[in-house]
Amino acid sequence: MRLHALLLASLLAPVVHAASLPGTAMTHADARAVLSLNGRWHVIVDPYDNGYFNYRLQPYDAAERPSGGYFLDRDPATPSELIEYDFDTSPSLAVPGDWNSQDDRLFYYEGTVWYRRLFDAPPAAPGARHFLHFGGANYEAHVYLNGKKLGAHVGGFTPFQFEVTGQLRPTGNSLVIRVNNQRHPEGVPTVNTDWWNYGGLTRDIALLETPARYIHDATFTLQRGTTDRVTASVRLDAPAAGATARLEIAELTFSAEAAVDAQGVATFDLHIPGLELWSPEHPRLYEVTVSAAGDRLAERIGFRTIETRGHDILLNGQPVFLRGICLHEENPLRGGRATTPGEARLLLGWARELGCNFVRLAHYPHNEHVARVADEMGLLLWEEVPVYWTIHWDNPATFANASAQLRELIARDKNRASVIIWSMANETPVSAARTDFLRRLCEQTRAADPTRLISAAMEVHADPADINTKVVEDPLAEFTDIVSFNQYIGWYTGLPDDCAKVKWVVNYNKPVLISEFGADALQGRHGDRLARFTEEYQEDLYRKTLPMLERIPQLRGLTPWILCDFRSPRRPLPHIQDGWNRKGLIGENGSRKKAFFVLRAFYEEKAAAEAPPKN
Repeated sequence: MRLHALLLASLLAPVVHAASLPGTAMTHADARAVLSLNGRWHVIVDPYDNGYFNYRLQPYDAAERPSGGYFLDRDPATPSELIEYDFDTSPSLAVPGDWNSQDDRLFYYEGTVWYRRLFDAPPAAPGARHFLHFGGANYEAHVYLNGKKLGAHVGGFTPFQFEVTGQLRPTGNSLVIRVNNQRHPEGVPTVNTDWWNYGGLTRDIALLETPARYIHDATFTLQRGTTDRVTASVRLDAPAAGATARLEIAELTFSAEAAVDAQGVATFDLHIPGLELWSPEHPRLYEVTVSAAGDRLAERIGFRTIETRGHDILLNGQPVFLRGICLHEENPLRGGRATTPGEARLLLGWARELGCNFVRLAHYPHNEHVARVADEMGLLLWEEVPVYWTIHWDNPATFANASAQLRELIARDKNRASVIIWSMANETPVSAARTDFLRRLCEQTRAADPTRLISAAMEVHADPADINTKVVEDPLAEFTDIVSFNQYIGWYTGLPDDCAKVKWVVNYNKPVLISEFGADALQGRHGDRLARFTEEYQEDLYRKTLPMLERIPQLRGLTPWILCDFRSPRRPLPHIQDGWNRKGLIGENGSRKKAFFVLRAFYEEKAAAEAPPKN
């Protein structure tokens, strides 16, 4: 039925790693989509990679077995031909979605799953180009179209694309993706993590269409210290001699033009009267349209500045206290990846209910929907790459993986007003190799985006002479704008009453943000305030922790761990954890725990103190 005569040797083309392609994925892929490929995909679970390797762990070749390789998506040409797979009669899974929470048999599975989707190509505009766009695939994906390998992407959380112009059939296109979520010591994230290893095609997939020459990227930035000066750039996919780029904001009856240079880039230095600034209290978005070389792209953009001055974080030039919470990309009500804009609104809506103006997206890039919804809702964001705990600091491939994810995340979300902090890492033990690794990530980030702040979740240690004196000193702080650290006094160290004895030593003239604190509590489990895993213990810890942290003079924000309970195979305690991290302020059934209301009251006081006086 499909690909009967193709030789396997011609299919094993060299892998093109999408993460290393120049320019990363194009801006605002949603605006380009002509065909969504979300829906049910047929799958084959393949723990031994039989669909790619023979029994000697060598890729199939045509001389040995022309019918080998699931990526061929073949039916037997004759009744006697041996083909040991059949996508048409295999089970299916929802895309986007993770396989671990969709099929009980795959609950703890790490390895390879092959996905297959058949689709017809819609009629194309004259001269159009086509791309397959993947919002993400955990963690490694190898992509085949009609039996031909398009390339691969490693990293899992960030978007990638392959051009398929001229490779589509009018009907019966076979898109096969080999997805592997197995973590490796040299990977990013590494093996030892405290979150569920969701595998699969966990982000939107679509066929995109562009003109022959298209706008690959556009960037918009409000200049620091101003309220009406905007720097913008428009980059075409290739040089276009004599082209002109145009930028318009219809609502402000504003337009400007700039010449496209020899590199295909047009730059704008704009004075835009009447611009209203974006903030959590006033999340103003404008539809900004750019056009060049026959292409046109519209984005909803908020304009704001973020910087630090001494101990303060300044949003639009004014000090702000970041009333935050940490968040995993998970819908606790069903224990699976949160993949839709509706689920983003659910989770961020809970953060708003808590009184937050800030959310830490831990510990990896979350779905693009989250930042776009945060723009609309007026929530500031910390975005992070999964450099977590103990990475192989000296391995060049490990750095390349982290660097690619960071580059792709910045390229994807650099126009989101909500995003104010790029985070390099979480709880990484200090060493010379580690600091050099993270220093290079910081330098890469400043070069790519000098308009936002840089931080990382560091650790804290006790003074050897006084266990109650907590010292924050990390050579990485030299390269960050904010000193952020995780602390668990009262849970992993001592009891909540010990918070009253703590003294802090933070010798940096920079803002301090407490990136984590908390305690486990099973929703509905009650007892004495010193009984572990009860709501009362968690509530008491919050009551004792908040005054302790306010004794830090530089404190300018906090993101307790965590908004919602989330799945974690590291947490096996029967009848309490059962494979869940229970530090959430909201349980897996959506109920608010007692500590939720303690933190909300604290944030209400902070918000009232910051509010301008009434006339």
